[in-house]
Amino acid sequence: MSELLSYIHSDEFDEVMEQKSMCSCTSLTEDEVVHEMQLRGLTTTQEVMEILNWQSNQGCSTCHPAINYYLGMIYPEYESKQETLFVSERLNATVQNNGTYTVIPQMYGGKTTAEQLRKIADAAEKYGISDVAVTSEQRIHLMGVKKEDLSGVWADLNMPLSSTYGNMVQNVKTCIGEHICQCDKQPSIRLAVHLEKRLEFLTTPYRVKMGVSACMHNGAGSTTKDIGVIRIDRGWEVYVGGSSGRNVRAGELLCVAPTNEEAIEIIGSFIQYYRETANYLERTWQWVERVGLVHLREVLFDQELRQQLLERLEEDVSLRKNFLVKNHS
Repeated sequence: MSELLSYIHSDEFDEVMEQKSMCSCTSLTEDEVVHEMQLRGLTTTQEVMEILNWQSNQGCSTCHPAINYYLGMIYPEYESKQETLFVSERLNATVQNNGTYTVIPQMYGGKTTAEQLRKIADAAEKYGISDVAVTSEQRIHLMGVKKEDLSGVWADLNMPLSSTYGNMVQNVKTCIGEHICQCDKQPSIRLAVHLEKRLEFLTTPYRVKMGVSACMHNGAGSTTKDIGVIRIDRGWEVYVGGSSGRNVRAGELLCVAPTNEEAIEIIGSFIQYYRETANYLERTWQWVERVGLVHLREVLFDQELRQQLLERLEEDVSLRKNFLVKNHS
């Protein structure tokens, strides 16, 4: 990260980024808080609040989760109380408000098999799981699983499970059906599967939704995703900063990637730069608007900076996954 910080503070970097204090508990901005955390080697929320002279030693609903997120970014081995129960990629679930759990079998790219569907149906029937839903993220959710049944459900399924609840890279939306056109869907599905596997377990400032469309008909709604990819005759158009929320925003064209490898590298480095420089809960469109598309291209198109981002991305994913498995196995 030191090279990027050096670049940002150099004369070549002319973007203006105005920031306000993190919250009413401190006069420091989020960037200043993160800098002090790294400089002083602060490793807990309480340390941050005490040493940086927080006005309230308990913090508030704004700063407390933000500090937890930044601690996780600085120290991948850091673990705070999560809304998910994660033991390993085959043993995890999402905690619901009523005390039950949701288990989501992983279906990379929205694809499944007869064997996988049979296991899901058998588990739902055996443990009386009546709430079974196919969601917009192209996954089957087993909802209302009792805590005492979790180990049995996990054992009977014995398959990778999706764990994308909260501020993480979400499962990639694809266009599988052929009701729009007869274009070849397989390249887009393969790209989606590769991206999902590469970005699993990755925490982000805010939820990151992605879509990969097989052609210009944009069956996956890629132009209104945080990151959207559309296949064209010259490769892949990569859009960033879209949103399909209440106020719909069209993503901006970041680049045209001629190959799968180029598209994957651009997307991976974009996500890592977002993780390292965005504020907690700052959405991609807000971040893109703040730092500027020109600046993003300057960073991501620089081969040296891109490789540094990708190396840190791979390291973060590996450390996080290994730490979770090691400490819960």
